[in-house]
Amino acid sequence: MSTNARVTLCYGPYESNGVVQHRTFRLQGLRAALRARGYQVILEEIREWNMVELVVNGQLVFRCHIKQLEFGGDGKLDPVCKEAATAVDNVFLQPGI
Repeated sequence: MSTNARVTLCYGPYESNGVVQHRTFRLQGLRAALRARGYQVILEEIREWNMVELVVNGQLVFRCHIKQLEFGGDGKLDPVCKEAATAVDNVFLQPGI
């Protein structure tokens, strides 16, 4: 993995308590899991509701519904965080990256 490995974490608004807005609470575990693997995580708000996307070098490598992610935490026990981090790892394990 490159020391400058950047992952853009794109996230859309979702409804909580009757209010729709961009929130990062459900992203904490995913961010922690990616940072623990040495990636620089850049947050980017998108317009698509309920969506989380991981983009590496302009390529979409993972996508899920934001409510599939556990609220808060470090991501170690969240299977979706593990799947997402593995998808990012696979991009950087390819030759020539």
